Amino acid sequence: MTPGAAHKPRRALIVTADDFGLHPRINEAVERAHQNGVLTAASLMVSAPAAADAVRRAQRNPTLRVGLHIVLADGVPILATHLIPALVNRQGRLGDRMVRDGLRFFLVPEVRRQLKAEIRAQFQAFARTGLKLDHVNTHKHFHLHPTVLALIIEVGSEYGLRAMRLPYEPGAPRWIKPWMARVRKQLDNAGIAHNDYVVGMSQTGNMDEAALLAALARLPEGVGEIYSHPAVAGEGAITPTMQTYRHSDELDALLSERVASAIAASGAITGGFADVFSQRPYV
Repeated sequence: MTPGAAHKPRRALIVTADDFGLHPRINEAVERAHQNGVLTAASLMVSAPAAADAVRRAQRNPTLRVGLHIVLADGVPILATHLIPALVNRQGRLGDRMVRDGLRFFLVPEVRRQLKAEIRAQFQAFARTGLKLDHVNTHKHFHLHPTVLALIIEVGSEYGLRAMRLPYEPGAPRWIKPWMARVRKQLDNAGIAHNDYVVGMSQTGNMDEAALLAALARLPEGVGEIYSHPAVAGEGAITPTMQTYRHSDELDALLSERVASAIAASGAITGGFADVFSQRPYV
C-alpha cells in the first residue's frame, strides 16, 4: 500500500511546473503562477544554471511544493565529468541518446555505478537547499527505465523520497499500459506514493488555456497531475529543444481565472503530493 493510500481522495489535482531552475524566465513564471494562479508545485533541476535563483524564490513561497527533477539526459550533471565519463559527451553534458544509454544502464555495471553516483549527488544537492522534498520525477521521464527507477528508489530512500510521478496519460497507446503497470508495481512495492494519471505529455510545451480547460472538463477520479513548462516572454528559445514551446501561453493558462474556476468546480483537492496524500498542508 502506498503512503497515504488509506486517505487517498476521490479526486485530487496537482498542478506542476517542470524545469524549475533552468532559466530565470522559468523561475519568474513559476513564482507568478503560484502567487496569482493555480500552480501548486514545481520540479527543481538542481544542476541547472538558475537553480540558486529558483531556490530563493521557493524559500519565499513556502506554500509552493518543490520536488526534484532528476536530470540524466540532455542536461548538466552535478558531479565533475571525470567522475562520470560514461554518462557525458565531449561537451561535458549528459547525452541525449536515451535508447543507447538505456541499454548501457541495464548492461554495463560501471555505467550503473556512475549513474547511481550522479543520482545520489542530485539528491544531496536538493537536500542542501533545505527545501522539503515533495516529490521526484525525471527530465524526459527517464525513470520509465526500470534500472533508473530502481536506483532512484534505492538512493531516494535515504533522502526522504515519498512520492513520484507516474507518467501515464489517459488515451495513450495500448502498448504503453503494460509498461505503466510495471512502473506502478515498482512504486507500490517500494511504498512510494504516486498519481494515477498525468495531463501534459501529448501536448508538451502547448498546455495553453484551451488545453487546460479541455482536460479539466473530463477530469477523471483519482489523483491527477497536470504538468507544464511556463516561462515569461523573452527573446529566443530557452534551449534548442524548446524551439516550439509556447511558454508564455502556458503561463497565461496557469494565471487564467477560467482555469481557476474550472478547478474549483471540479471539487478536486489541490496542492502538492504531500498535501494530496495527507489531505492536510505541511507548512
